[in-house]
Amino acid sequence: MHDTKLLAATIEAIVVERPDPAQCPQHLCLDKAYDNPTGQAATEAAGYIPHIRRIGEEKLDTNGKKRHPARRWVVERTLAWLHRYRRLSVRDERYPSVHQAFLTLGCVLICWNYLKARKRVF
Repeated sequence: MHDTKLLAATIEAIVVERPDPAQCPQHLCLDKAYDNPTGQAATEAAGYIPHIRRIGEEKLDTNGKKRHPARRWVVERTLAWLHRYRRLSVRDERYPSVHQAFLTLGCVLICWNYLKARKRVF
């Protein structure tokens, strides 16, 4: 299911107590996928001030040039790296603790390879 269909449910599922929006306005930054009337309405209905980048809009510096090339979000990249490990892509473990152990091992291997590629391993 696309993220925009779950935006209202995700906002309602937040477990951290928010301050009163009348006293302390709350801002919510979203990417271009939420640039539609549904995303705007769900954000405003929850009492947030939406900051949604428009589709086709690029972030430019003061000279009007693109500063950085488009990049994937860190979470999406990390999940893609974890899916390279076959045991994690299909969960067939009987106990959640075993799956958690393999997930931790996958994260350790990702960090190790990242540091090794940058020659920061001792």
